[in-house]
Amino acid sequence: MPDNPLAGFGVTFKAMFKKRLTEQYPEYKKPTAPRFHGRHQLNRHPDGLEKCIGCELCAWACPADAIYVEGADNTEEERYSPGERYGRVYQINYLRCILCGLCVEACPTRALTMTNEYELADSSRESLIYTKEELLAGLEEGMVESPHSIYPGMTDKDYYSGFVTEAAPGTVQQEPHSKNPLNEAPQAAADTFGADEPAAAEAVGEK
Repeated sequence: MPDNPLAGFGVTFKAMFKKRLTEQYPEYKKPTAPRFHGRHQLNRHPDGLEKCIGCELCAWACPADAIYVEGADNTEEERYSPGERYGRVYQINYLRCILCGLCVEACPTRALTMTNEYELADSSRESLIYTKEELLAGLEEGMVESPHSIYPGMTDKDYYSGFVTEAAPGTVQQEPHSKNPLNEAPQAAADTFGADEPAAAEAVGEK
């Protein structure tokens, strides 16, 4: 034991007289670090085609089993990505996600990155399961909404080499034929996250 029994309270007494720091949130939002791990984003190629190829490596790498992916084949009549396959269904369960970034490290096409957005709180469990439509990056100048044909004369390797910088002149969006049943009811796939996740049952009860 120390000779002076009050020495153990030294840290406490020093903290008592320090100026208190009050965060003025949400009026003032402190800027995050450039590499902050926030909400995910599914990226596009410069012409608007999606980078995700539905390989499911992100789902396998996730330690919390928070990602659900279903891949599908591209066709010349309905093309979402330059390669053979694309992510038909993509969901991230933010009730489970620990924002570790391992999914980003596993992605072979840099389709999945993390933004600086950290305000993920919501009023229902269903709304915290983000679908592909919520995660997909918006269109920028020179892009055309997928599905659409590949840039003439280019291959998928050319896309990943950076040779495609914008959509070809005259590129138009193709008519989507395949339907994603999970788009209308995104909570329906919650059971795939594990038997211990009652999100699907609660969503049904809310409706």
